[in-house]
This record gives sequence, structure tokens and C-alpha cells, in this order.
Amino acid sequence: MKKIRTGDLKLIQELNRFIILNMIREYGPISKSEIAKRNKISPTTVASAVQELIKEGFVNEIGVGVSNGGRKPILLTFSPDNHFMICASIANSQIEVAKMNLALKIIEKQTMPCRELKGDMVISTLLEMIDRMIANIPDMQNCIGLSVVTPGIVDKNTGVIHYNAKLNLINVHLKSSLEERYGLKIWVENDTNATVLAEKKTGKYGGAHDLLYVTIGDGVGAGIILNDTLLSGERGGAGEFGHTSVDRSGIRCECGNVGCLENYVSWPAVYWRIVTSISRGRATSMIEMAGGDRNAITPVIFNQALDAKDPLAADIADEITGYLGAGIVNLVNLLNPEVIIIGGELIENSGVLFEKLKAYVSKHALYTLSDKLQIYTSSLGKEAELIAAASVLLQDTFHFSLAQ
Repeated sequence: MKKIRTGDLKLIQELNRFIILNMIREYGPISKSEIAKRNKISPTTVASAVQELIKEGFVNEIGVGVSNGGRKPILLTFSPDNHFMICASIANSQIEVAKMNLALKIIEKQTMPCRELKGDMVISTLLEMIDRMIANIPDMQNCIGLSVVTPGIVDKNTGVIHYNAKLNLINVHLKSSLEERYGLKIWVENDTNATVLAEKKTGKYGGAHDLLYVTIGDGVGAGIILNDTLLSGERGGAGEFGHTSVDRSGIRCECGNVGCLENYVSWPAVYWRIVTSISRGRATSMIEMAGGDRNAITPVIFNQALDAKDPLAADIADEITGYLGAGIVNLVNLLNPEVIIIGGELIENSGVLFEKLKAYVSKHALYTLSDKLQIYTSSLGKEAELIAAASVLLQDTFHFSLAQ
């Protein structure tokens, strides 16, 4: 029999530990014997790992279960409050930083607008916010790490933001900078990649093996999970859906290309069309809804006007549906997903626009690929970006599989 080397044994022990912790986290209250039975791990191995997890504060004993003939089993449950994480989201309009427990509950949160910030100022603001957050925490010993998500092309392995045109972030070595500053384990990931991961692991649609998340807000992006694998691309650029071309003689994009989808369906593009139409004398109820101030028109107001059958809102919704619907049809025909989730501020409060998009995709995608396709809105709620950041950290820390 081949002798197991010490390094291999330690790896096996560590993998068993992750399996046991995840079993308790997902299925607790659960007994040690049930864990051993489900995972075909020896009771001695389970008992040893559980003892360590209890000592470290990740697991609690909460009482006894029903006996199957012998002694009543002690039930174990995951303890999310003994440790915490710092999670941050850089968006094109704001930065959020939060202290969160291991059950994705926000304990403390800061938000800072960043629409006018570019380049180094974005990173400086992020660091100042993290500094303030950490300064309010008396003991950082139980912090398991710091996770940051941001739009753009992000290499999650190196933690480098290669490219974000709107925020002028180019080749920013964020991970190494944060590691040096805080001495914590650091994660940096693209926001839509992180969000599709969060939808898969904590949302309502985790049973899907092939899942797309499309976001429409300040920008447009896609997160892609195929065969229970998150697709990132060689440099983290997979899913740059907003920079696919829809009009070769159209609007020049900040990325240098012409006719990018983002310039037709993102909220800044929609807002520009609303304001331009108003300037040309087009009547709309959106002005009244915004208290007479066109600068106060928001995605919520746009969707309220759409619900009220405002003609301008309806025309713009038709334009969005045409461009975005065609883009989503391309994704369906190219990737054949089981589920598509559409999120972002333009969809969060929309019934009409979402239904128009569903109808467009159903009509124009290949029938064989779309007849069983399910399209939903996001299930993560208002804190989706922070939940996404936390999900990246938790996946790596607890090594959970995307397969259900």
C-alpha cells in the first residue's frame, strides 16, 4: 500500500474540515453521525474536526436530537457571529463598505458617492472608508478577511483592476496594496462575477447548473456560470456584455469602441435620452414626478412613469427592449443557460420593462434553447453588491462547491 505523505495527510484533513463545516453551515442543526454518514467520513475524523471548529468559534452545540436506538445525538449548528468580514463595493456612482457576519448580515455600513471621482481618488476614498470602519472595531482578531468587488476587467487571482473606463482605473494593483496596508487576506473580483456567484449560493436559483446574471444600471455587465463553473476569462474579462457592439455607426464609447450596448441601455444613456427629449419639448409626467427638477429623475421615477403609461417612458422602454433584448438573445443562443437573472437599478422597480424583455427573448431566441429558459429578477435585494463581495470571500474561505 502506498504510504500517505505528511503533506497529503494535512491536505486531506483540511478538505475534510471544509466539508464538515459546510455541511453544518448548510444543513444544521445536524449530528456528527449524520455528517459522517452523508460524506462517508470516519466518525473519529468528524469528531476531531468538530472539536477544532467549536474551539475556533465556527460551530456550536445546541442540544440533543432524536435517538435512533442509542444515545441521543448532540446537534451542531453554524455560528456566524463569532467572526466577521469587511466587504466593499466600488460602483460607478458610489462606494460602500460594511462589516458583515458570516451569515451575510450587515453589522455596520458606510456609503460615499463617487460619481465625480476618478482614478487615484476612487482608491483613496475606498481606503479612507476602510480605515474608518476598522478604527471602530476594537478587536480585528476574528476578521477572516477583506473582499472588494468593482465593475471592469478584474483579475481575481492577482487582484489587479486592469480596466474600468468610467472610473479611470487602469492596472490598479488593489489586492497587494490592501494586503500591505491592513495585513488581512484580500479578495478582489468583478462585481457581476461576484453577483452571479451570490445568486448561485445564497439566492433562489442555486439549483441551476448554467446561470447568467445580467445587470443594467450605471453600466451593463454579465456574470456567467456554466456547468457549475464561474467563467472569468484569461484576464478576468469574461462577461463584458456592455461592450458588445450593437451599432457599428453609433455612439463612441469610453472604451474606444463604437456602438457599445452600454451606451444605449444603461441608466446614464436612458437619462440622457429623457433629458434630451424634454429639452426638445417632449411632454412627460416624469418632470412632475421629480418635483419639476429634471436632475431629480431617477430609475424609480422612470419605472413609475412606465407603469402609468407615460408615452416618453414607453418609447424609451421599447428602445431598451430592442437593444438589450437582442443582446440577451445572443447570450441565450451562444451559451444556452437554464436561468437568466436580470438585476440592476433599471430592473429592480420595473414590472413593465422586465416583462417586455422576457417577451422579446421568448419571441426571438432559438425556440429549442428558450422554451424552458427561466428569466427572473435578482433575489439578493438592496444589498446585492455587498452580499456579492461576501460570497467571493466565503466561497474561497470555506471552499464550497457551486454544484447543488
